[in-house]
Amino acid sequence: MRIALAGAGAFGEKHLDGLQKIDGVEIVSVISRRADQAAAVAAKYGATHSSTELADALARDDVDAVILCTPTQMHAEQAIASMDAGKHVQVEIPLADSLADAEAVLAKQQATGLTCMVGHTRRFNPSHQFVHNRIKAGAFNVQQMDVQTYFFRRKNINAKGEARSWTDHLLWHHAAHTVDLFAYQAGPIVKANAIQGPIHPELGIAMDMSIQMQAESGAICTLSLSFNNNGPLGTFFRYIGDTDTYIARYDDLVNGKEEPIDVSKVDVSMNGIELQDREFIAAIRDGREPNSSVAQVLPCYRVLDALEQQLK
Repeated sequence: MRIALAGAGAFGEKHLDGLQKIDGVEIVSVISRRADQAAAVAAKYGATHSSTELADALARDDVDAVILCTPTQMHAEQAIASMDAGKHVQVEIPLADSLADAEAVLAKQQATGLTCMVGHTRRFNPSHQFVHNRIKAGAFNVQQMDVQTYFFRRKNINAKGEARSWTDHLLWHHAAHTVDLFAYQAGPIVKANAIQGPIHPELGIAMDMSIQMQAESGAICTLSLSFNNNGPLGTFFRYIGDTDTYIARYDDLVNGKEEPIDVSKVDVSMNGIELQDREFIAAIRDGREPNSSVAQVLPCYRVLDALEQQLK
């Protein structure tokens, strides 16, 4: 499986680290908006090609699939271009920042039959997989999820502290993780409400947001998001169920009393990004729909669109 990666920033390198651990995967091409960065990352991971243009990778016969870690606003157009070129594609979350664009990607996937997967990593983190397996076994049912997504991002910088060429978004990016996960764990979402705080004068986005949701099952979710939080960073999920309480922090899990739960045997790795990439590769090889396919996650973007209309 020969892979091109577009977007050689902080998250792109996480994918490249994961891909190196998968048998039979070759990193062929690295694309970045800066030629020097593309070349340096290509050299680091043994890719023979680098460029500033995705089209250069799409034109290559030795590229089977593409992983897009580019700015959100480019995702839909680049995903469609990749499938037009006959390449399977994994798009980092979010798929798009509008419902129309998300639907256009699904239409292209259905027309081509190619694998198109979206990086909704929470489906793959061992912590959330553990809870999902309990739900599937009938041993646990979500009654409430309480989720905090907190960052300190008052300037336009990425996870490495470097300047970003685009502006991140609480609703269309960070809320997407929890909206999709809540539906994945508790069932289809039938009700959703949102309020947001003041708009940042320079970034032009709300820096704080609160979202409430209810699933068809009756379960509820409260999601608090902030770019103003000068404290512990990341997303913290509290699952309150009918039999247990769990707190998930990325790939780690504890119970309601903060006692660690061993999730090391849930899957072949403890790294959610690697597991996400393994699913992408396996789905292509097996000719099947991947977990977190564009079709499976589209309901999330319908909810985000409805919330955006509320906020307007």
